[in-house]
Amino acid sequence: MKKTTNPTRRDFCKNTALLAGGMLALPLDITASAHVLGDDTIKIALVGCGGRGTGAAMQALSTKENVKLVAMADAFQDRLDDCYKILATKFAGSDKLMVKEEDKYVGFEAYKSAIDKADVVLLTTTPGFRPIHFEYAVSQNKHVFMEKPMATDAPGIRRVLAAAEVAKSKKLNVVVGLQRRYQDSYLACLQQIRDGKIGQIVSGQVYWNSAGVWVNERQPGQTEMEYQMRNWYYFNWLCGDHIVEQHIHNIDVANWFIGEYPVHAQGMGGREVRTDKKFGEIFDHHFVEFTYPSGAVIASQCRHQPGCVDNVSESFQGTGGKIYTDSQNKGIISGYDGKILYEHMGENDPNPYQTEHDVLFANIREGKVTNDAEHAAKTTMTAILGRMATYSGQLISFDDALNRGKSLMPETYSWDAMPRVVPDADGHYPVAVPGVTQVLET
Repeated sequence: MKKTTNPTRRDFCKNTALLAGGMLALPLDITASAHVLGDDTIKIALVGCGGRGTGAAMQALSTKENVKLVAMADAFQDRLDDCYKILATKFAGSDKLMVKEEDKYVGFEAYKSAIDKADVVLLTTTPGFRPIHFEYAVSQNKHVFMEKPMATDAPGIRRVLAAAEVAKSKKLNVVVGLQRRYQDSYLACLQQIRDGKIGQIVSGQVYWNSAGVWVNERQPGQTEMEYQMRNWYYFNWLCGDHIVEQHIHNIDVANWFIGEYPVHAQGMGGREVRTDKKFGEIFDHHFVEFTYPSGAVIASQCRHQPGCVDNVSESFQGTGGKIYTDSQNKGIISGYDGKILYEHMGENDPNPYQTEHDVLFANIREGKVTNDAEHAAKTTMTAILGRMATYSGQLISFDDALNRGKSLMPETYSWDAMPRVVPDADGHYPVAVPGVTQVLET
């Protein structure tokens, strides 16, 4: 990555868009629109063939545009094969799946060959690789759909932000899988906020509390690199901890509704239930207070502990009322007297996962541009800031987190390469200790 001047939070907090990505009606560069001029086929490459990648490919191929999947890439052959079988069954009898055997690529460098084949790339690998893949896709003038989060450390965020500026200059579409920004209930509530229905937001609570996710046990013969990549959710260079990988959705709603990004954060967290070595190095709970330039304070909770109260939602309090939202298409605004001021109960609302792709491919056909990369990178940085606060037990500023946050990524990528975090003789990984762990470069 080229060396750049250190950016500040204020530099990155300009012009928060009202709607998803801030759609711009701009003509595409010739390099970004070859498929529009003449042949209307939009060629897609899938980079990352796990569960989310398979789902994203299905959604891309389910749009009404003339799209075809022409290339696939993954670090693992079995994941690529499983994904292809699922897609072949789903789209049997259609011409949507046009991947030749020679266009199935495996390995750490496979992404380049797949990206080179396509007009649009779906970047759905584990998050640690996102900055590398996004940077290459933009350099090759490709439109992009990519899953959240955008990176797992501050150097990765700086890399994404630099590539986002290049994408903007090239008028490339970049849609990011923060799907609440494409969800009718959230968009409707945001409009109510912009219309002054609850006044200025002064506080809020955002939650992703659940029992946790899958575990892939260590298998005989695996190198440390393969084990960590197979069990990627539990290693920060790949996942970022669940505050970054999962809770980012709720944190993004706070940033979006408030229209700002935090000045600083402080919090607490640890491992209380999921303490076995198979859970790698991540915490099983985080609590963070994010303080914004306007003075608003958001309390952020995420938990991976079975048998506890589940809650995936957002609540905000304004000077004139309060709002509740959740992923089940519910949005309720009420006054402090209990009177309902607005209610959205969209049982039949469209699936926002599908809407993301509908918008992306319609834009390409119509010559419009949506670029989610900048706000998604800022929100990812907000979640990373939260992790840094809970791991260290310190008050961390957004600027320090962005400019002085440590790199988590390995020196090299190969099956024999060693990640930065490795187990001790008993197989246990080092876990952050608040008050002791240092998260900033000195």
